[in-house]
Amino acid sequence: MKGWQKGLLLSASLFAALNASGAMNVTLDGKLTQGSLIRGQAPAEAKILFNGEPLSVAEDGRFVFGIGRDASLAHQLTIITADGKQQVLPLTFSSREYDIQRITGVAQKYVTPPADVTERIQNDNRKVSSVRKTLTAKTAIFAAPIRPAEGRISGVYGSQRVFNGEPRNPHYGLDIAAPVGAPVLAPWDGEVLLAEDLYYSGLTLIIDHGMGVTSTLLHLHAIDVKVGQHIRQGDKVAEVGATGRVTGPHLDWRINWFQERLDPQLLLAE
Repeated sequence: MKGWQKGLLLSASLFAALNASGAMNVTLDGKLTQGSLIRGQAPAEAKILFNGEPLSVAEDGRFVFGIGRDASLAHQLTIITADGKQQVLPLTFSSREYDIQRITGVAQKYVTPPADVTERIQNDNRKVSSVRKTLTAKTAIFAAPIRPAEGRISGVYGSQRVFNGEPRNPHYGLDIAAPVGAPVLAPWDGEVLLAEDLYYSGLTLIIDHGMGVTSTLLHLHAIDVKVGQHIRQGDKVAEVGATGRVTGPHLDWRINWFQERLDPQLLLAE
């Protein structure tokens, strides 16, 4: 069964559960687990709050939210309809186990970047954080995404390495091994927010898909689009590369809901 079909089945089961609790025609599409993007449908003109914070809601009542790798498991959704009726829905997410590798004897230069690049790394982080605050009314993310490159899955979301006893940052993307120059496609419609060479991720492309959701494509060999350009799902936007801090050519695809780092694999057809 394909991933989007599983999502539809999950939506149906959640719809039944929500309506059994007296909810007001609310459906959720997505797996309630850490790292998941959840897409929802509420009555038109409803207001939606996630853990007390208002969400952006399309005119037809569609909305999205997500939780990160290590997020708590208890959350709540509040729906307020145009006529003032309110429903609070508790949501319980499942926890995940991640691949943790402990490696000793690693040269220090591979564990800690040299001091002369610290300022560059900080500037890179500020740029990326800034564009991930983008909120537009685009609704591309309610379509099923396509895989942005063909190849073997060589790295998964949530994995982490511990070098010489020092934990490194977890991996927040889906790595797809492919040769340098292989095409990279837009997973959804969107608009280019960033196209730059960054220290860790090399040639990097960030695309806005709307409602706070962005795709980041890392370690590219070449970028075919420019900031502000509108692109369609399936357009060739870049080429697979080995730029930045990598050991070989691959595409690292990441999905964010604002600053929440989510797992692209949960959205793909299997």
